[in-house]
Order: sequence, then structure tokens, then C-alpha cells
Amino acid sequence: MAERFSSRSKASERRDPLAPKQSGDTYLGFDFGTKKIGVAVGQTLTATASPLQTLRAVNQQPNWQGIAELIRAWQPAGLVVGISRQASGEDNPVTPRMLKFCRQLEGRFGLPVYPQDETLSTFEAKQLLFDEVCVSATKLWEVQDQLAAQLILQTWLNGRHREHES
Repeated sequence: MAERFSSRSKASERRDPLAPKQSGDTYLGFDFGTKKIGVAVGQTLTATASPLQTLRAVNQQPNWQGIAELIRAWQPAGLVVGISRQASGEDNPVTPRMLKFCRQLEGRFGLPVYPQDETLSTFEAKQLLFDEVCVSATKLWEVQDQLAAQLILQTWLNGRHREHES
């Protein structure tokens, strides 16, 4: 079962429990950073994620207006946020801010938020873009976070897809 970040009960979700279950729900994935937040979009029907955009933070705070615009445009069923931890499982210095971001997303938008291990996702994105695609360092800085968000969301979708096949 997919773990869900929740500071509230499931009864607080704003989805109509009588609405027919959609087989192709849309989700937004986030790679949180204090300077930039990468965003990806994915669908459960195709079990695929795609990079969407990178939002710049405002005074080290999430760009809530930009996030709200994406949520209005894509109408996601939920949000997936990468959570970074050390290899030992201990929190990184940024982990508490990531968890706060999860709580803020849930509180502001009333959508379920699913944490996803993001260990090395930004590193993997850089490796893919720089080594394999030969992207310039300037372009890399612009797109690495949205590709990391895509990897985070794709990992979550893959896990969800395996659960439904079992």
C-alpha cells in the first residue's frame, strides 16, 4: 500500500467518495529544494511521468502561486514529494524542510500527499543529462530538478502499478 503523508484523517480529503474511481488519475511530483522546486506530471493509466517545469523559490520559500497554478491546471488526484535521507535512514539537514513542505501542500490544497524516497534522484538526473545527453552546465542547472521530480514520480507510479498487479 502506498504510504501517505498525513497530518489529518482520510475523512478530510476533498474527493467525493461517491464519484466513480478513475483509472487514469493525474499526479504531480515535486523535487523540493530551498532555491528551486522541480515539478513533474504523471498518470496512473499509463504509469508514466514527464518533467513539467522548475519553480524558483522566493526568499527560500516555495513559490506557492506557481504551485497553485499548476494544481489548477492539472487537477491532480494527489501530490508526490521526494524525501531525502542518508543511506543509514537518518534525516539529512534538508529532510525537516521537505516534511514541512508536505504538510504545507496538504494544508493549502487539501490533496493527499505521498512521500517518496528521493535518495540520489538529483544526482541521477545530473548524471543522465551531463554524461549521457551531454547537456551544458547552464542548461543542466535549469532542468535537473524537473528531471529529478520525474524520477521521483516515476518511482512512485512504478510502485503503485506493481501493487495493483498483485
